[in-house]
This record gives sequence, structure tokens and C-alpha cells, in this order.
Amino acid sequence: MIDRLEKEVDMLERHLQVLRMVIENEPIGIVKMSNETGYPHHKVRYSLRVLEEENLIEPSSQGAITTDHTGEFVDDLDEKLEDTVDKLRSMRIESAPEADN
Repeated sequence: MIDRLEKEVDMLERHLQVLRMVIENEPIGIVKMSNETGYPHHKVRYSLRVLEEENLIEPSSQGAITTDHTGEFVDDLDEKLEDTVDKLRSMRIESAPEADN
């Protein structure tokens, strides 16, 4: 059950790392991002596609660039992540009741 959440978090981390690289190095291409992150080209390409679908980046002839929506997303990101962390913390089961013999 928790395995899917861990995989989603790993994928989100990759998407955000790719977005950070675009923000800091735009325009930037797949090969450079793959070389610098160590992610295979197909995973970088998938992250770029997801970010483009979210309207956070767009392609250009020189590589990926940010959009007008990127800044607002980044501004809201920390708060959304904190809300999610708080929600996950509230789901914790501190200690399971011990079985009586």
C-alpha cells in the first residue's frame, strides 16, 4: 500500500528536480539534464512532458523554458508540500495495541 506512495514521491522529486534545472538553466535540453541528473533520457523526457502538461514549461528550439505560470507554482509549492507532510503525519499510527494472551 505504501509502495505506490513512495514511487509517486520519487517521481515528484524527479519532476521538481527537472523543473529546477529548467528554471536555473533555461533553455536546457534533455541530454544536458540527463547528464547532470543521472536520470536516463526517457525519464527526463517523461518529466518534461508532465511539466509541459501542467503548463510549467514549454519547448523552444534551444530547449525547455519556463512559462508565465512557473513562478506562481513555485511560490505555492512549499505551502502545498507542508500541507501534505502534515496530512501524512496525521495518518501515523504511533503504536498498535498489544494483543492480550
